Amino acid sequence: MEKKIFITVGTHTQQFDRLIKEIDRIKGEGKINADVFAQTGNCSYAPKNFQYKKFLGDSEYEKMVQNADVIISHAGAGSIINALRNRKPLIIVPRLVEYGEHTNSHQVDLAKAMHERKKAVACMDISKLEQCLKDSWSFRPNIDSDRQKLVAALNSYVGKMK
Repeated sequence: MEKKIFITVGTHTQQFDRLIKEIDRIKGEGKINADVFAQTGNCSYAPKNFQYKKFLGDSEYEKMVQNADVIISHAGAGSIINALRNRKPLIIVPRLVEYGEHTNSHQVDLAKAMHERKKAVACMDISKLEQCLKDSWSFRPNIDSDRQKLVAALNSYVGKMK
């Protein structure tokens, strides 16, 4: 059975074309041997090499997470929590202000923190996404930590963004 990759960029109002374009390039070059589906949100780029939908309903999103072998996501708290709750390997590619993907680059800190705690693979350099994907097939997120502390930390982090 072919492995499944689910990409989610959340519902943030700014695009995250950089991530979708890189996955499209890698898939188009035959370097991804998996079924790929993306929730592309407000991206303006339309991938040519995999299926996508701009936004998913809650049940549709949950089904994609549950069926995925690997999730690739921005460093959104909701996406991280859903991947961890479902014990899915997660690659986090933070949105960056210099590419017009967010109002600041706060997602870098969250991605690094999740990587340091072995909860996700942080891809800080988009040119390394192919290698991060290869590494993620055998990655198992550390979910043994105190869940309440993690949720509190993520909620605090989200509160700072408001």
